Amino acid sequence: MEIAIDIGNTNVVIGFFDSGQWIHLMRFNTKKDGEAKLFYDLKIREQLLDLDFNIVQLEGIYLSSVVPELTDDLSKLITNIFEKDVVVINAQSFKKLKLSIDKPSEIGNDLVANAVSAVTRYKTGCVIVDFGTALTFTVVTGEYEILGVMIAPGLKTAMSALHSKTAQLPEALIELPVTVIGKNTIHAIQSGVLWGYVGLVKELLARISMEYDQKLTPIATGGLSSILSPLEDIFSEVDKNLTLDGIRIIGKSTI
Repeated sequence: MEIAIDIGNTNVVIGFFDSGQWIHLMRFNTKKDGEAKLFYDLKIREQLLDLDFNIVQLEGIYLSSVVPELTDDLSKLITNIFEKDVVVINAQSFKKLKLSIDKPSEIGNDLVANAVSAVTRYKTGCVIVDFGTALTFTVVTGEYEILGVMIAPGLKTAMSALHSKTAQLPEALIELPVTVIGKNTIHAIQSGVLWGYVGLVKELLARISMEYDQKLTPIATGGLSSILSPLEDIFSEVDKNLTLDGIRIIGKSTI
């Protein structure tokens, strides 16, 4: 069994991988306050008690983080809980990876994990669209060369910004309306943001294809990747565990 941990801006996800599949996922809100360490300690131990499988022959624990203030604390906490050292991955951990970008130190570990996972699976160039706190597009060749990234506000981020930055716009559920023309305020927000993002994704994928004149396999991931159903036919695969797979692959390559 292997464990992969993805510390993101919105969620901390812990995946248990055995016999070629993810058999259990733990998902918690990302906390950065003084109570964070105690919160995760209690929540993880609580869920472990409810698992219907035994954690035996633990081969490795791999951790990726885009929240620096949590990395060390959670790494030590996980080591203590499972009595095994944690491998913390970064862009330099995967030796085959090449970063053809201006500032390699700035790329998120989650985007690196997405790229490694996609190319390992498809053996060809890919563009990975990650529907998370941010909406990201990562372009990688079949030789594990990341050519660049595009970043836009994520769906939930955009919806929350409308609510928090305006006096009269309410908070709306992230649901794609059937019709585009909004008949009330909630409908109008949902239509503008969600149908707008359908167009955003299509336009960026088209421009990426024009700029990089070679076939790229489009893959979607992230917690909100299934919301925009009109985009389903555009992607070769929608896999919410793509990042965890990449963390596991990178971590395993280091030991």
